Amino acid sequence: MTGIWVLAVAIVVTFALALLMRRRNGRFREVAPPRSAPSEAMTGERLTAAEIGGELGSRVSLVQFSSAFCSPCRATRALLHDVVAGRSDVRHVEIDAEAHLDLVRRLGILRTPTVLVLDGSGRVVGRASGLPSRDQVEAAIAAVGGPSQG
Repeated sequence: MTGIWVLAVAIVVTFALALLMRRRNGRFREVAPPRSAPSEAMTGERLTAAEIGGELGSRVSLVQFSSAFCSPCRATRALLHDVVAGRSDVRHVEIDAEAHLDLVRRLGILRTPTVLVLDGSGRVVGRASGLPSRDQVEAAIAAVGGPSQG
């Protein structure tokens, strides 16, 4: 009888964790600056065009960390490419996580795909892990501020 209870608890816990992961998957969250940093560095992590291997957008850059055998990465790439198309002020740059482990460690990338939202100066202002929806990407771009140019 004890085995049945252990199995039932394991199923309930697994189901609860799956629901939690599903709710968090692809959602953008704001990135808070480090608390222990000096006031000048309170603006958060900054990335340069050289670090990401592509130009920064004048208003927003979407930096996607991917891996070779990740199917959600391919779907995220297509989505971000589509959202960015026709916008002169927004850029999408994809980075191979395996080839840039130093950047992955520095930014705390734990899974692929992870999308970082950078403002026009390259400051990381948001991030999402997993495949985001079109509405989530549009909202993340709009949250950076300024009118969208087409």
